[in-house]
Amino acid sequence: MENKGLLGALFTKYKTMNKPAILYKYEPFSVQSLKNLKAQCIYYGSPLNFNDPYDCALKASILKPTSHELEKIRKKYLAREDLPLQVAASIKSLPAGDLLSFFLRVAETALLDHGEKFISSRGVTCFSEVNNDLLMWSRYGGVYRGFCLGFDTTYVPFDKIRKVIYTKKMPKISLATLLLSDDSTEIVNLFCTKSKSWEYEKEWRGIHENSGTKFTYDAAALKSIYFGPDMDFESFEIIALILAGQNSNVELWEGKRSMDKFEVLFKKVNYTNFVNAKRNGLLP
Repeated sequence: MENKGLLGALFTKYKTMNKPAILYKYEPFSVQSLKNLKAQCIYYGSPLNFNDPYDCALKASILKPTSHELEKIRKKYLAREDLPLQVAASIKSLPAGDLLSFFLRVAETALLDHGEKFISSRGVTCFSEVNNDLLMWSRYGGVYRGFCLGFDTTYVPFDKIRKVIYTKKMPKISLATLLLSDDSTEIVNLFCTKSKSWEYEKEWRGIHENSGTKFTYDAAALKSIYFGPDMDFESFEIIALILAGQNSNVELWEGKRSMDKFEVLFKKVNYTNFVNAKRNGLLP
């Protein structure tokens, strides 16, 4: 399923400010990653396949409202035209303690519903602020034999990505915010919140209405490709040939292990295919 436009009504309005100019996507060297590169597309996968069991599956606790906020919630619900008369009468007559319990159940049910729908249907794609982290290359870059794509974040869909929040404790959401505000930021943040254990990833993520969607990006959005330090020349050449046929402006960077720090260093390289090298007298 391919989609060139819709990113999901809940998420498209969040054009995150202060994004890095370039964000990176690690890829293993595989048939699928090469197909995606050739098709110039980003895949939005299901969160069910993520390696973090809490990712997109957080159970946020709900902060109780003040007495004033509780009364504002009561008034807002009583003003709803779609509220059944029996429910309206019950809300109007409930004492504060029972009213709080009622709205807490409403909020818990809503959060559970949002979470289940997200896990079962939404698609997520992940990026990083860094391209030289050893763990990232090991986990997502084909154990140093893959590659890393550098995208310009002014292009769609990279202009709509959200920064991941890292925390030591489970998030909390205000009941008043949930039931009084039309701003869904706190709910969306639940799907962009992870444990501090993953902070080294420096992750940003894109969220799509549907999982399993391939989104075709503008060719100019891809600015660079960084090759893992253990990638063989044949694999490098396959990628270089793909790019030469459709986007020769992409910069190629060869990765090497640093001798001074625990990181990958990169050197810009130029590639000339065999036919052109022969034609230009670079080969005998």
